[in-house]
This record gives sequence, C-alpha cells and structure tokens, in this order.
Amino acid sequence: MKTIVVIPARLKSTRLPEKVLLEIKGKPVVQWVYEKAIAAEGIDAVYIATDADEVRNRCQTFTQNILMTSEACQSGTDRIAEAAAQLEAEVIINVQGDEPQIHPEVISLLATQFKLDAALPMASVKTPIKRCEEVNNPNNVKVITDHSGHAIYFSRSPIPFYRDRVEEMQTNGYVPEDLKYFKHLGIYGYRKDFLLQYAQMPPSYLEQVEKLEQLRALENGFKIKMIETEHSPIGVDTLEDFEKVKAIIEAETE
Repeated sequence: MKTIVVIPARLKSTRLPEKVLLEIKGKPVVQWVYEKAIAAEGIDAVYIATDADEVRNRCQTFTQNILMTSEACQSGTDRIAEAAAQLEAEVIINVQGDEPQIHPEVISLLATQFKLDAALPMASVKTPIKRCEEVNNPNNVKVITDHSGHAIYFSRSPIPFYRDRVEEMQTNGYVPEDLKYFKHLGIYGYRKDFLLQYAQMPPSYLEQVEKLEQLRALENGFKIKMIETEHSPIGVDTLEDFEKVKAIIEAETE
C-alpha cells in the first residue's frame, strides 16, 4: 500500500503571512516539517504542495518533490485533494506546513492505522490536555470519541463539559487525573478515493459554525479514527508561537 505525505505550504496565511518561510537555524519552517516527514517509517514519498513561486523556489533548495496548486483553493482540504489527484497512492497523509515540531512517530502511527483497517476512510491524532487554560483556549481544538476511538465531535469549546467539576478546575488550574480532555492535532490521513470525494462535498453547517473542516466528514456520516499520542507539538499560527517553537528547536539542536 503506497502511502505519501503531502505538506500544504500556503504563503498568504491570515494571522502570520509567509510563516512557512520563516527561518529557524537557517532553515524555513516548511523544511523542518519536510525533514520530520521523510524520517517517518512507512512513508513512500513526501511532497510539498504550494500555490506560491516564492515557496517553490525556496523548497527547491532541499527537494524537487513540489506540486503547484491553484491559488483558488478555498481550504487546506482543497489543496491536498488537488495535489493528491496528481499522485499514485492509496493513502495520503496531510502534515501541515506550519508544524516544525511534528514527531516522525506520529506520522508513522497514522500511516499504520490504514494498514490495520482496510475500510478506514480517514484518521487523525489526539493528545491529552493537562492544563485548564489549554482546555479553555479556542485555538486548541478539542475532540471526544466513542469506545472504538472514532470521533464523535470536534469543538473549539471545552468538551466534554464536566458540570460538577468546574470550580475545582478553575481553582487548581490543572485537569484532575480522573477527567479527560483531548486536543486535536492538525494532521490527517485519508484513503485517496475518500479524500477526492470529501473535497467535493459542500461545506457543512457545523463546519462553518466552528470553522473546522473535519466536521464535514462527520456530518456526512463518515468516521474519523483518532489515534492517541503523548507528543504535543506547537503549531506556528502567530508570531508568539513562532518565537516559542524557534527557542525550543534551537535549544534541542545545540
């Protein structure tokens, strides 16, 4: 089963424009992501998908696996689907171009899930949340699952809502050990045929309300398998995020 990683690298990000080209120790953010992806076991190839000549030109200094996509893509899913249509593969792993801390093991775990379940259309990753401020941060997407590990719902709000424990969590600042909150990590795996179908579905009601594309799959009756990991990378959404990630990587690679 051929499994390919596609890294969408959009130049015109709303909150932090050109973030994929910001440099850490002489490498752009997207290169850090690429190197993590090629280090993952069970991956046959890694491609970068972009709509910008600036990104293509910079990425050509470390890889020729670059796919140009349309500037008209309305979402990350559209960009990944357009890139996937150009590739021969059974499984596509979407690793965001602003996740330089992504761990190769997380990518491998996601790829392996499709070998274990031949009927699985889509999968993603979750990690435990320990601090209440992270639970209440709308930039951290939370997910709840059923007994089989399939997503029930994703939300920017705290889910589930522990009605009888609110005061306790507010006082302590940490999630009690007997309670569970999970943060959704923005990495996805798809069967290629499902991805192409998914990209053609119209935006759904809950997707538009929460601004979360993965809800489109749930609203259309498809399951998303969630794999748990202890790895919790910081995505680069803001300049503050970038400075945090830069400091961590610089300290780890001294």
